[in-house]
Amino acid sequence: MITIKQVQSKADLKRFVKFPFSLYKNSPYWVPPIIKDEMASFDETKNPVFKNAEARFFLAYKDSEIVGRVAAIINWLEVNEQKVRKMRFGWLDFVDDLEVSKALLDKVAEIGTENQLEYMEGPVGFSNLDKVGVLIEGFDHIGTMITWYNHPYYQSHYEKHGLVKEKEYLENKFLASAADPKLFYKANLLVKKRYGLKEMNFESSKEIMPWVDKMFDLFNESYAKLSSFVKITDIQKEYFKKKYISFINPEYIKFVVDSDDNLVAFAIVMPSFSKALQKANGRLFPTGIFHLLKAKKESKDVIFYLIGIHPTYQNKGVTAIIFNEYYHTFKKKEIVNCIRTPELEDNVAIRQMWKHFDPVTHKRRRTYRKSL
Repeated sequence: MITIKQVQSKADLKRFVKFPFSLYKNSPYWVPPIIKDEMASFDETKNPVFKNAEARFFLAYKDSEIVGRVAAIINWLEVNEQKVRKMRFGWLDFVDDLEVSKALLDKVAEIGTENQLEYMEGPVGFSNLDKVGVLIEGFDHIGTMITWYNHPYYQSHYEKHGLVKEKEYLENKFLASAADPKLFYKANLLVKKRYGLKEMNFESSKEIMPWVDKMFDLFNESYAKLSSFVKITDIQKEYFKKKYISFINPEYIKFVVDSDDNLVAFAIVMPSFSKALQKANGRLFPTGIFHLLKAKKESKDVIFYLIGIHPTYQNKGVTAIIFNEYYHTFKKKEIVNCIRTPELEDNVAIRQMWKHFDPVTHKRRRTYRKSL
């Protein structure tokens, strides 16, 4: 018999966070989170997303053993402002037992029905900066710190329980050496001259901080038209600023501004921390922090985390300026692989932007939905 229990205490939350450590303990591809950071992201007193969202966390037990988990999420900005009556769910993990996955999904559906929501979708996080999608292809590739990994049997569980495909995401990678400067150097000069634009590079996090709020504002403008987009609030800006910006190599953040120093485009690249996080195994101390700092300095793989372009400048070649700057940075740092975060399959503009880099789709992931 499966018993579903709501997380009520710090000890329960720690069990929720640590469950995947046993589920994936023998996987060379799963990337563990830092336990302390993961718990903080679920803490209503620490994560400002809870100003506009609520979440309930559940553990599935079978014979007193934890066999699954799920987060049931309602983003009230999405429901009330965008009029999208969606019940979100994420952090869904389970052993290969249909009874377990059904009990967890039924609990999500129950909460959605109680709140008179129209459908449930997942796996998704609280906002657009969280992880998204269940992996359906690419199980033999190492994960990243900003994506979920899962066993191959997950997909069949979703579908056997009557959930259907909602959105599909592609993950692509390319060799840094495939970035031929002939493809963007002249375009970079032409675009800068035509629109009066210039690049901005940074040498320290301190230089970046005054621009971070403008960057998040531009992020909101860049993606406002996407049906699944939920804007980043002012409180969340402060949270992400403290949590992430100081940990990203400043030379991996590129801005493009106009003649009045208005921000028109930005890109954030992160070094890959995947292998360092595997070595840390959920803990910063005593040695985990050293693995992460070493990866920040020496990793030859990078992840394209965010790119934002003001709607006025979209499809005008502004990315040529960004790519030109990254070409020089990557060459200096001897970067080998460039990995892209999950991108919507139907985002044609994104595919066009990367087509000259010979990208290879190495992973696919999907969100599923079910009417309530």
